[in-house]
Parts: sequence; structure tokens; C-alpha cells
Amino acid sequence: MHTKLPFPQIHGHRGCRGLLPENTLPAFRRAVEIGVEVIELDVVISADQQVVVSHEPWMSATICRQPDGRPILPAEQGQHNLYSMSYADIRTYDCGLTQHPGFPLQQPQPAVKPLLREVVAELDKLAWSLGQPAVRYSVEIKSSPAYEPGFQPSPARFLELVLAELQATGILARTTLLCFDKRVLQLAHVQCPELPLCLLVEDAQPLELHLAGLGFRPHVYGPDFRLLTPDVAASLRGLGIGLVPWTVNEPADLQRVLRLHPTGITTDYPDRLLALRSAVQ
Repeated sequence: MHTKLPFPQIHGHRGCRGLLPENTLPAFRRAVEIGVEVIELDVVISADQQVVVSHEPWMSATICRQPDGRPILPAEQGQHNLYSMSYADIRTYDCGLTQHPGFPLQQPQPAVKPLLREVVAELDKLAWSLGQPAVRYSVEIKSSPAYEPGFQPSPARFLELVLAELQATGILARTTLLCFDKRVLQLAHVQCPELPLCLLVEDAQPLELHLAGLGFRPHVYGPDFRLLTPDVAASLRGLGIGLVPWTVNEPADLQRVLRLHPTGITTDYPDRLLALRSAVQ
């Protein structure tokens, strides 16, 4: 007799980027309302040391507008550096009215880059009002050697600020910390051993080399789903490491990844994955 494996956790990528503007309160609220179990989001640091939800440490020309409503030119987006701006100034930019060209179903609406603490307060209140369990969080620290020193603090300071916010908001126990930058994860492994860590991967370097470079077994391995093979999935199961690939959006890709029995799936269209779950239950 085969034991039926549980359906993977559904991780809403930047909330639900396929439906609403990424990393904004409207997208996070929609994700909770439709039943997403884990909210995936990215964090950067402002000049006044606030933990801001944003995928880039600058205002992206793809989705953001200047305070006067003018577009941001791609060649000039680095001039709108969040690490050199106060959070009060960051809030004067809109990052919801310009539809992302890669997501034609996305519904634009006014939105600013929120603080992490705002997101937690809003979603905890929403889950309670809906009678749902409080959501879990996958918090990606957007640290990179390429961003130093002008666009981010040192990895140690970056981690310090994020851990303090996770503790202050009370979500440390329901958060996994994600990062491509192995330096951040190595520090977190020592400083906060109870915190689940996820190594994000976007290159074709073998699993064994990534783990050797990290120096310990993370709780979760998060590869670009296009790098995922049955052998990698089997190796991770053998090592006791969870698997949460990103960003799986198309129905055929979702079906292929589901056959590899990951721990979770990160998707811009959590509604599609929820529909697949409903179909097998």
C-alpha cells in the first residue's frame, strides 16, 4: 500500500504577482483571501534602517512611478536607491498603477512599498477576521555582493535588522528565511539556529557543490524550477532537506513539479495551484 503524500504548501510569490501588483498590501491580502498558506516576500533596507518589502533595492522602472507620476527610465532606476531614501520618501512613489508587462492578468491599482511590519499586522488581522490560521512567511533577504556598499548594509547588519523585525512582529516561529547570498545564511545558522533557512539557487551548479559552499544542510532548497530534476528531488529527500522550487506558473509546469513531490511550490498564480489541489481532494 502506498502512503498518499500531502499536497505541497502553496507559497504566494510576492503575494500573487500574476493577479495584483507584486509585494503590495493588495496582493498579500488577495493571497490570504484565496487560501495561500505561505506568503513569499522580499525585503530591503531604507536609509533610516526600516525593513521595506521590495524585490529590488531601487525603484524598478518596470513597475514604479516617480512621486509626480512620471515613469522611471530604466537607465535611471539606480538613482532611486531605497538604501539612500527615508521610508517617508519611499512611500511617495507608486508601484501598483503600472501593470507588469509579464503579467497580463494583473489588475493595477495604487500601491506603495510597505514595511514588513505593516504586512504582518494587516495579514494577521485579515486571517483572524476570516477565521483562518495565521499565514506563514518566506522572507527573502535581497542581499548580494553586487549591491554593496551602495544599495544595502553589510550582510551582518542586514540580518540583524531583519531578525529584530521578525522578533518584534512575533512571526519568527512561522518564518523561513530565504537568500541567494550564502553569507547571510551562514550568519543566520549561527545566530538563530531555530530559524528555518532556505538556500535559493538560480544557476546550474550541482546540488552537492551548493551545499558544500554553504557549509551546512539548510532546512529547504529553493531552486529555479527549470533546474529541478527527479535526481535532485530524490537527493534532497535522502538528505532530509525540504524542496520549494520557484516560480512555477503554467499548468503544465505545475503538474510536472507536483510529480516530484516538493515540500512547497512558489507561484505567481496561487489560484491555479489551489485549483489543482481542489481537483485531487
